[in-house]
Amino acid sequence: MTKATEEKFMALLKEEASYGEAIGLMAWDMRTKAPKKGMDNRSEVLGVLAQKVHEIQTSDEMKSYIDELKGNTQDPVIQKSLQEAEETYNKTAKIPTSEYRAYVTLQSKAESMWGEAKENNDFESFRPYLEKLVEYNRKFADYWGYENHRYDALLNNYEPGMTVEILDQVFPKVRKALTNLLEAIKNAPNQPDPSVLEGHFPKEQQEKFSYEILERMGYDFEAGRLDETVHPFAIGLNHNDVRVTTKYDERDFRTAVFGTIHEGGHALYEQNIDPKLSFTPLATGTSMGIHESQSLFWENFISRSEAFWENHYQLFQSYAPDKFNDISLDEFYRAINEVKPSLIRIEADELTYCLHIMVRYELEKALIGGEIEVKDLPELWNSKMEDYLGVKPSNDSEGVLQDIHWSGGDFGYFPSYALGYMYAAQFENKMREDLDIESIIRQGDFEQIKKWLTNHIHQYGKMKKPLEILNEVTGEGLNADYLINYLTNKYKNIYQY
Repeated sequence: MTKATEEKFMALLKEEASYGEAIGLMAWDMRTKAPKKGMDNRSEVLGVLAQKVHEIQTSDEMKSYIDELKGNTQDPVIQKSLQEAEETYNKTAKIPTSEYRAYVTLQSKAESMWGEAKENNDFESFRPYLEKLVEYNRKFADYWGYENHRYDALLNNYEPGMTVEILDQVFPKVRKALTNLLEAIKNAPNQPDPSVLEGHFPKEQQEKFSYEILERMGYDFEAGRLDETVHPFAIGLNHNDVRVTTKYDERDFRTAVFGTIHEGGHALYEQNIDPKLSFTPLATGTSMGIHESQSLFWENFISRSEAFWENHYQLFQSYAPDKFNDISLDEFYRAINEVKPSLIRIEADELTYCLHIMVRYELEKALIGGEIEVKDLPELWNSKMEDYLGVKPSNDSEGVLQDIHWSGGDFGYFPSYALGYMYAAQFENKMREDLDIESIIRQGDFEQIKKWLTNHIHQYGKMKKPLEILNEVTGEGLNADYLINYLTNKYKNIYQY
């Protein structure tokens, strides 16, 4: 009887995953190719499909399989799938199906409106949608329950085990270290010259270079594609269909080049999950923090390194405008690593990046906690940007409207970027014990690095929890010192202070 029940359980998971893949494909289409007039209808369709997923996750059939198989199966994939299904059931069943469908419909409509609001610098047109999203997230957090802070319930969606208490201990330590470094760099006599990077760089040439770098990283174009969008993202429909998007700026090639590599890191994770996990809830990254560790590892520790450009600068010059033929490798390397507080998160240098995350974290925490309201966001955003980074947005498009996350209801997501950066530093430190990273990067063959990441992280999907992976790979829990040391050493060398 158990074998037959296992088969029925896995068939139900496959049905759920199939609806999920259809939802993912529609989401990709809405962000890349879909015509504007089709957005409202598409949002309604997404709501219907999401309701089907919700019904499967909370069905009596799902509950019966969980009850019958729990403790009665020897298959490790089924065991872990049962754990995930039970966690999802217990959580999702607390949200009425009608509310969930309405929420998903609202998400897609809000995302479309956010795009218009950002383009038109019109926060007020987006505000009603955001207010409803915040109201839903507060309500959902209360449904799910929490011990100390309502925001903990949302954090758990993206980083299981993470709490406000932990973040409020770690983030101030990192913020202090970063602001001290920022002050030292500001006063350093040996400043890079970013003007060497200025000039028109045709989108078509940026695209060709991006394709070639993705291929060198090990991204499988037979199992994915590269497209253009307003806000770059990667989406895994299944391990054989993982799509990357990027944004091209002909005035600043860094947006596309480093953005593509960042999303490529996400994609490599999804493409190299063990195929035996397909059509289960395990066939994705274990958490957004671990996911971000992979994208930030490739973007910062690899592609912003001196070793990377020693190998790839000549390739870059073959696609770049002729002016780069007169710019030395040292000038170029120092310029792309310039530290300069900026308004836009996705264009931030790697040293100030975490400060952008802390601005968003503190606003989200206060918003979900009911300490502030949506109408307060533009002013508070500008104030915190000025306090933490010393820059103040001149309009909401470069301020509170710049990120897509809130329009999708992704409250609790932002801290994973900073956590991922810390995880990446820990993984990189451990990788150095096994591999001569600089030598590998200089050779331009990343297969050993990709294999190390697959063996230690990628293949497991959600078979292991994030902190379990971190402990098993590095031998310790979250430790921000590795990131602080990495940034300190790198920028002392670049700025020579």
